[in-house]
Amino acid sequence: MFERRLISHVDWVLFGAVLAIAGFGLAMIYSTTFDVIRGTVGPQFWTQLYAVGLGLFALLICLVVDYRRLAERSLAIYIALALLLLYVLLFGVTAGGARRWINLGFFNLQPSEFAKIALALTVAMFFAENRHGAREVRDLLFAAGFLLVFAVLIAREPDLGTAVTLVPIFLGIAFVAGLRTRFLAWLIVLALVAAPVAWAFALKDYQKSRIETFLDPEKDAQGAGYQQIQARITVGSGGLTGKGYMQGTQGQFKFLPVAHNDFIYSVLAEELGFVGVLVTLGLYLLVIVRALDAAKLAKDRLGAYLVVGLVSGFSFQVIYNITMSAGLAPVKGLTLPLMSYGGSSMIATLASFGLILNVRMRRFTN
Repeated sequence: MFERRLISHVDWVLFGAVLAIAGFGLAMIYSTTFDVIRGTVGPQFWTQLYAVGLGLFALLICLVVDYRRLAERSLAIYIALALLLLYVLLFGVTAGGARRWINLGFFNLQPSEFAKIALALTVAMFFAENRHGAREVRDLLFAAGFLLVFAVLIAREPDLGTAVTLVPIFLGIAFVAGLRTRFLAWLIVLALVAAPVAWAFALKDYQKSRIETFLDPEKDAQGAGYQQIQARITVGSGGLTGKGYMQGTQGQFKFLPVAHNDFIYSVLAEELGFVGVLVTLGLYLLVIVRALDAAKLAKDRLGAYLVVGLVSGFSFQVIYNITMSAGLAPVKGLTLPLMSYGGSSMIATLASFGLILNVRMRRFTN
């Protein structure tokens, strides 16, 4: 049951900053998909606008329903998402060599985006109910099983980028739940040792190509290195104030592939320049800081763990996409949350902020 008095405790600054970023994203998608010959905008813009509407509805639901009630049902939510991911592998829609979506007729649902929320709820509930938190190796490994199931199912689609974003969600929650620094150091050492093995046996040829291209884009300037080179050109051409909205050449004339998706930030840098970059970076920083403040003000461990997990995944994706757009990280299919084209990503991200607002709003309730 929702009490009206809780409205006064909603973090309207965080809500406004989230909407502002989504507004920037819509404006950039409009610009990158606009057909200058026909004078019409692409269907991606209308799909994204529709997704924002659905996302705000999801945010409202996640805000109204007590996060503790949702966490109590986290295992059921987790199992439901695992079954959806399994369904995707067997019967999902295939596009671009990957099977990641469920065709709902009016919308292609990507369950992997919602797996982030399910994982955060489940792991936060597990550590909150466990009196040892994440200090015991046995408990930590058991909780890591939740991560492993989702990561394997998503990586099989294949969608290694989304699978990787689950890791900071888990580590963020485990860290505030008492993960020993010594154990974290061992994980880092293990990852470094396993890296050559992963390179030889786990990574596919196209994934190796992306890493090699990042190190030397000119090696295959017309092939694997094309996106990396064009992204750098796009960002650098914006200068201080940019070329003007819808006046960019890289995005408008399609020199930069999938500009409305993975490289939306490169187009923003070209059209709005360094000033636009600073404004959006400031908005992202404001969102992250206000969200972490919600974790600090949370009335219980569950709320704090949940918020930290969601913010960790969000922050990782923001940082990686922006550095990738600037040519400072290997190209990977990771969208920029709230800005890039992607209906499921938008809905899931807004829903997660509904949970974050929920935790802060209920800090004074019993």
